[in-house]
Amino acid sequence: MEESPNPDEGRASRAERVAARSASRKDTRTPLRKVLDGVREFVIIVVVALLVATLLKTFVAQMFIIPSQSMENTLEINDRVVAMKIVKYERGDIIVFEDKMGWLPAAPPPSPVQKVLEFVGVLPASGDQYLVKRLIGLPGDHVVCCSATGKVTVNGVALEESSYLYPNVDGTTVKPSEVAFDIVVPAGRVFVMGDHRNRSADSRYHLCDTSLGTKGLAAFPLITSIQGPVRATAFPFARARTFSVPETFTSVPVATSAPPPLPQITVANC
Repeated sequence: MEESPNPDEGRASRAERVAARSASRKDTRTPLRKVLDGVREFVIIVVVALLVATLLKTFVAQMFIIPSQSMENTLEINDRVVAMKIVKYERGDIIVFEDKMGWLPAAPPPSPVQKVLEFVGVLPASGDQYLVKRLIGLPGDHVVCCSATGKVTVNGVALEESSYLYPNVDGTTVKPSEVAFDIVVPAGRVFVMGDHRNRSADSRYHLCDTSLGTKGLAAFPLITSIQGPVRATAFPFARARTFSVPETFTSVPVATSAPPPLPQITVANC
Protein backbone atom coordinates (compact mmCIF):
# COMPACT_ATOMS: atom_id res chain seq x y z
CA MET A 1 0.00 0.00 0.00
CA GLU A 2 1.44 3.35 -1.07
CA GLU A 3 2.07 6.03 1.51
CA SER A 4 0.26 9.31 0.95
CA PRO A 5 2.55 12.37 0.52
CA ASN A 6 3.25 14.36 3.65
CA PRO A 7 1.97 17.94 3.17
CA ASP A 8 4.40 19.23 5.81
CA GLU A 9 7.33 18.00 3.75
CA GLY A 10 6.03 19.89 0.66
CA ARG A 11 5.65 23.08 2.62
CA ALA A 12 9.14 22.74 4.06
CA SER A 13 10.58 22.17 0.60
CA ARG A 14 8.93 25.33 -0.77
CA ALA A 15 10.12 27.35 2.20
CA GLU A 16 13.66 26.13 1.61
CA ARG A 17 13.51 27.15 -2.04
CA VAL A 18 12.24 30.65 -1.14
CA ALA A 19 14.96 31.01 1.47
CA ALA A 20 17.60 29.95 -1.05
CA ARG A 21 16.39 32.51 -3.60
CA SER A 22 16.38 35.27 -0.97
CA ALA A 23 19.90 34.36 0.06
CA SER A 24 21.06 34.52 -3.55
CA ARG A 25 19.60 38.05 -3.88
CA LYS A 26 21.07 39.32 -0.65
CA ASP A 27 23.15 42.51 -1.08
CA THR A 28 26.68 41.40 -0.38
CA ARG A 29 28.26 44.77 -1.19
CA THR A 30 30.49 46.42 1.37
CA PRO A 31 29.39 49.78 2.85
CA LEU A 32 32.04 51.57 0.80
CA ARG A 33 30.82 49.90 -2.38
CA LYS A 34 27.24 50.95 -1.62
CA VAL A 35 28.36 54.58 -1.18
CA LEU A 36 30.34 54.54 -4.43
CA ASP A 37 27.39 53.06 -6.35
CA GLY A 38 25.09 55.73 -4.91
CA VAL A 39 27.49 58.51 -5.93
CA ARG A 40 27.73 57.07 -9.44
CA GLU A 41 23.93 56.98 -9.83
CA PHE A 42 23.69 60.58 -8.57
CA VAL A 43 26.35 61.77 -11.02
CA ILE A 44 24.56 60.04 -13.90
CA ILE A 45 21.27 61.72 -12.97
CA VAL A 46 22.93 65.17 -12.72
CA VAL A 47 24.76 64.76 -16.05
CA VAL A 48 21.58 63.67 -17.84
CA ALA A 49 19.64 66.59 -16.33
CA LEU A 50 22.34 69.08 -17.41
CA LEU A 51 22.39 67.64 -20.93
CA VAL A 52 18.62 67.98 -21.19
CA ALA A 53 18.76 71.55 -19.83
CA THR A 54 21.53 72.46 -22.29
CA LEU A 55 19.62 71.04 -25.26
CA LEU A 56 16.45 72.89 -24.24
CA LYS A 57 18.36 76.17 -23.80
CA THR A 58 20.20 75.76 -27.11
CA PHE A 59 17.34 74.66 -29.35
CA VAL A 60 13.98 75.28 -27.63
CA ALA A 61 13.81 78.14 -25.11
CA GLN A 62 15.98 80.29 -22.88
CA MET A 63 15.30 82.55 -19.93
CA PHE A 64 16.59 86.13 -19.79
CA ILE A 65 16.58 88.89 -17.17
CA ILE A 66 15.21 92.33 -18.06
CA PRO A 67 18.02 94.82 -17.24
CA SER A 68 16.40 98.23 -17.83
CA GLN A 69 13.27 100.39 -18.02
CA SER A 70 13.10 100.38 -21.81
CA MET A 71 10.15 97.95 -22.05
CA GLU A 72 8.04 99.27 -19.18
CA ASN A 73 5.28 98.61 -18.33
CA THR A 74 5.11 95.56 -20.57
CA LEU A 75 8.27 94.25 -18.89
CA GLU A 76 9.88 95.55 -15.72
CA ILE A 77 13.42 95.47 -14.39
CA ASN A 78 14.43 91.98 -13.17
CA ASP A 79 11.50 90.24 -14.84
CA ARG A 80 12.47 86.76 -16.07
CA VAL A 81 11.20 86.22 -19.60
CA VAL A 82 11.20 83.15 -21.83
CA ALA A 83 12.39 83.49 -25.43
CA MET A 84 11.30 80.67 -27.74
CA LYS A 85 14.02 79.61 -30.18
CA ILE A 86 11.81 77.30 -32.23
CA VAL A 87 9.15 79.94 -32.94
CA LYS A 88 9.32 82.33 -35.89
CA TYR A 89 9.33 86.02 -34.96
CA GLU A 90 7.15 88.65 -36.66
CA ARG A 91 6.69 92.40 -36.70
CA GLY A 92 5.30 93.42 -33.34
CA ASP A 93 6.97 90.62 -31.39
CA ILE A 94 9.07 91.36 -28.34
CA ILE A 95 12.47 89.89 -29.20
CA VAL A 96 15.71 89.12 -27.39
CA PHE A 97 18.87 89.80 -29.38
CA GLU A 98 22.57 89.78 -28.65
CA ASP A 99 24.26 93.18 -28.62
CA LYS A 100 26.64 93.01 -31.57
CA MET A 101 26.35 96.74 -32.35
CA GLY A 102 27.98 98.16 -29.21
CA TRP A 103 24.81 99.63 -27.71
CA LEU A 104 25.75 98.49 -24.21
CA PRO A 105 28.88 99.37 -22.21
CA ALA A 106 31.32 96.56 -21.51
CA ALA A 107 30.14 94.44 -18.61
CA PRO A 108 32.29 92.70 -16.00
CA PRO A 109 32.67 89.03 -16.89
CA PRO A 110 30.51 86.58 -14.92
CA SER A 111 32.14 84.23 -12.45
CA PRO A 112 33.12 80.77 -13.76
CA VAL A 113 30.28 79.14 -11.81
CA GLN A 114 27.72 81.65 -13.10
CA LYS A 115 29.01 81.17 -16.64
CA VAL A 116 28.55 77.39 -16.45
CA LEU A 117 25.08 77.64 -14.90
CA GLU A 118 23.98 80.20 -17.52
CA PHE A 119 25.38 78.01 -20.30
CA VAL A 120 23.39 74.94 -19.25
CA GLY A 121 20.27 77.00 -18.60
CA VAL A 122 20.09 76.54 -14.82
CA LEU A 123 20.42 80.32 -14.38
CA PRO A 124 18.81 82.84 -16.77
CA ALA A 125 21.23 84.64 -19.04
CA SER A 126 22.11 88.04 -17.62
CA GLY A 127 20.96 91.11 -19.53
CA ASP A 128 24.48 92.55 -19.89
CA GLN A 129 25.06 91.18 -23.40
CA TYR A 130 21.44 90.88 -24.51
CA LEU A 131 18.74 93.43 -25.27
CA VAL A 132 14.96 93.14 -25.29
CA LYS A 133 12.92 95.38 -27.62
CA ARG A 134 9.83 95.31 -29.82
CA LEU A 135 10.44 94.44 -33.46
CA ILE A 136 8.98 97.24 -35.58
CA GLY A 137 10.55 96.78 -39.02
CA LEU A 138 11.79 93.78 -41.01
CA PRO A 139 14.29 93.92 -43.92
CA GLY A 140 12.97 96.20 -46.67
CA ASP A 141 10.32 97.85 -44.46
CA HIS A 142 9.87 101.62 -44.75
CA VAL A 143 9.46 102.95 -41.18
CA VAL A 144 8.59 106.61 -40.56
CA CYS A 145 7.79 108.84 -37.62
CA CYS A 146 5.75 110.61 -37.40
CA SER A 147 2.55 110.75 -39.46
CA ALA A 148 0.21 113.75 -39.45
CA THR A 149 -1.50 112.17 -36.44
CA GLY A 150 1.77 111.56 -34.62
CA LYS A 151 2.00 107.80 -35.25
CA VAL A 152 4.75 105.49 -36.44
CA THR A 153 4.02 104.08 -39.90
CA VAL A 154 5.35 100.86 -41.43
CA ASN A 155 5.02 100.51 -45.20
CA GLY A 156 2.46 103.31 -45.17
CA VAL A 157 0.25 101.87 -42.40
CA ALA A 158 -0.04 103.79 -39.11
CA LEU A 159 0.45 101.70 -35.97
CA GLU A 160 -2.06 101.93 -33.12
CA GLU A 161 0.33 101.40 -30.20
CA SER A 162 -1.72 102.49 -27.18
CA SER A 163 -2.08 98.90 -25.94
CA TYR A 164 1.61 98.60 -25.08
CA LEU A 165 3.21 102.08 -24.92
CA TYR A 166 4.17 103.30 -21.45
CA PRO A 167 1.22 104.99 -19.71
CA ASN A 168 1.50 108.48 -18.27
CA VAL A 169 -0.05 109.37 -14.92
CA ASP A 170 -2.87 111.24 -16.68
CA GLY A 171 -3.99 108.10 -18.52
CA THR A 172 -2.38 108.96 -21.85
CA THR A 173 0.65 107.13 -23.22
CA VAL A 174 4.08 108.41 -24.12
CA LYS A 175 4.39 109.61 -27.71
CA PRO A 176 5.34 106.96 -30.29
CA SER A 177 8.58 108.91 -30.71
CA GLU A 178 10.00 112.28 -29.77
CA VAL A 179 12.63 111.69 -32.47
CA ALA A 180 11.73 112.04 -36.14
CA PHE A 181 13.04 109.43 -38.56
CA ASP A 182 12.45 108.06 -42.04
CA ILE A 183 14.33 104.85 -42.84
CA VAL A 184 14.34 101.67 -44.91
CA VAL A 185 15.60 98.60 -43.05
CA PRO A 186 18.64 96.99 -44.74
CA ALA A 187 18.98 93.33 -45.67
CA GLY A 188 19.68 90.93 -42.82
CA ARG A 189 18.71 93.42 -40.11
CA VAL A 190 15.71 94.71 -38.15
CA PHE A 191 14.48 97.97 -36.62
CA VAL A 192 13.49 97.87 -32.93
CA MET A 193 12.05 100.18 -30.29
CA GLY A 194 11.27 99.87 -26.59
CA ASP A 195 7.72 100.28 -25.27
CA HIS A 196 8.86 103.04 -22.90
CA ARG A 197 9.95 105.28 -25.75
CA ASN A 198 11.32 108.01 -23.47
CA ARG A 199 13.60 105.53 -21.64
CA SER A 200 14.74 103.39 -24.56
CA ALA A 201 18.00 104.04 -26.42
CA ASP A 202 16.90 101.86 -29.32
CA SER A 203 17.34 101.93 -33.10
CA ARG A 204 16.26 105.58 -33.27
CA TYR A 205 19.24 106.74 -31.23
CA HIS A 206 21.87 105.04 -33.37
CA LEU A 207 20.84 106.31 -36.81
CA CYS A 208 23.83 108.68 -36.86
CA ASP A 209 26.31 106.13 -35.48
CA THR A 210 29.28 105.48 -37.78
CA SER A 211 31.08 102.95 -35.57
CA LEU A 212 30.43 100.07 -38.02
CA GLY A 213 31.80 102.04 -40.97
CA THR A 214 28.45 103.07 -42.46
CA LYS A 215 26.25 105.80 -41.05
CA GLY A 216 23.33 104.27 -39.17
CA LEU A 217 24.23 100.62 -39.71
CA ALA A 218 24.65 100.15 -35.96
CA ALA A 219 20.99 101.10 -35.50
CA PHE A 220 19.80 97.81 -36.99
CA PRO A 221 20.38 94.56 -35.05
CA LEU A 222 21.42 91.56 -37.11
CA ILE A 223 18.78 88.91 -37.74
CA THR A 224 21.39 86.32 -36.79
CA SER A 225 21.68 87.90 -33.34
CA ILE A 226 17.99 87.33 -32.53
CA GLN A 227 17.56 84.65 -29.85
CA GLY A 228 13.81 84.41 -30.37
CA PRO A 229 10.49 86.07 -29.57
CA VAL A 230 9.49 86.51 -25.93
CA ARG A 231 6.40 84.42 -25.28
CA ALA A 232 6.00 84.72 -21.50
CA THR A 233 7.08 86.32 -18.26
CA ALA A 234 8.03 83.44 -15.97
CA PHE A 235 8.94 85.34 -12.79
CA PRO A 236 7.90 87.00 -10.55
CA PHE A 237 4.78 84.85 -10.46
CA ALA A 238 2.57 87.87 -9.75
CA ARG A 239 3.55 89.26 -13.17
CA ALA A 240 3.39 85.98 -15.09
CA ARG A 241 1.73 86.43 -18.47
CA THR A 242 2.02 85.43 -22.11
CA PHE A 243 2.66 87.64 -25.15
CA SER A 244 1.53 87.67 -28.77
CA VAL A 245 1.75 90.06 -31.71
CA PRO A 246 -0.43 93.17 -31.20
CA GLU A 247 -3.34 93.29 -33.63
CA THR A 248 -2.21 96.56 -35.22
CA PHE A 249 0.70 94.76 -36.94
CA THR A 250 -1.61 92.37 -38.80
CA SER A 251 -2.59 95.14 -41.21
CA VAL A 252 1.01 96.01 -42.17
CA PRO A 253 1.75 94.84 -45.75
CA VAL A 254 5.00 93.24 -46.83
CA ALA A 255 7.70 95.50 -48.22
CA THR A 256 7.15 96.37 -51.86
CA SER A 257 10.82 96.21 -52.86
CA ALA A 258 13.88 94.15 -52.00
CA PRO A 259 15.76 95.34 -48.91
CA PRO A 260 18.79 97.53 -49.67
CA PRO A 261 22.25 96.25 -48.71
CA LEU A 262 22.77 99.33 -46.51
CA PRO A 263 20.25 101.39 -44.53
CA GLN A 264 18.45 104.20 -46.31
CA ILE A 265 18.09 107.08 -43.84
CA THR A 266 16.20 110.06 -45.14
CA VAL A 267 15.44 111.78 -41.83
CA ALA A 268 17.44 111.50 -38.60
CA ASN A 269 18.37 113.94 -35.86
CA CYS A 270 22.11 113.89 -36.50
